[in-house]
Amino acid sequence: MINKKDYLLISIIGFFTGLFFLPVLNNINFSFLKINLGIGLLIILIITIFADLALFIFSLIARKIPIFLQLAKFAAVGALNTFLDLGVLNGLILLSGIAAGLWFSVFKAISFILANINSYFWNKHWTFGSSQKANIKEFGQFLIVSLIGLGINIGIASFIVNIIGPFKNFSPELWANIGALFATIASLFWNFIGYKLIVFKK
Repeated sequence: MINKKDYLLISIIGFFTGLFFLPVLNNINFSFLKINLGIGLLIILIITIFADLALFIFSLIARKIPIFLQLAKFAAVGALNTFLDLGVLNGLILLSGIAAGLWFSVFKAISFILANINSYFWNKHWTFGSSQKANIKEFGQFLIVSLIGLGINIGIASFIVNIIGPFKNFSPELWANIGALFATIASLFWNFIGYKLIVFKK
């Protein structure tokens, strides 16, 4: 069911999830949380430990309901992809000072594409355990599912950020992250179904 390699991989996922979370926290700029080296390392450590603990708990549940282990792996990869997506997005916002409009949509597309490439390799080899070599058919199916996910992701994020707009007490940076988070959740549901039933089906 689960082995040392799984714990090593989940630790890597936890580490990078925490690392990509830092630019998000820095950009949102909560008054009660100032990010420095010590706080950053603590956040990375906590997220890494949490990831290992969550995998252990889900592996226990999976003894009775096997799909829970696959869901746990997908959720972990999804968390990494989410914070890779948000981390790159926030990095681009920090570098440019732009958090809305057409350039926000471009930044969101770039961050989503990078997260999606990461998603392919993690889901193929770890979540769904596909032993097939990468081939044109599989890549084509992945690309189609991912492009639909991209449309869902960018569409929802852009609608929330550019059409609805931030509420009174929300900064543009915070609202950009809220829009991106809702978009990511919606596209994750689509991606799991598409990857499991179409791309990596056994």
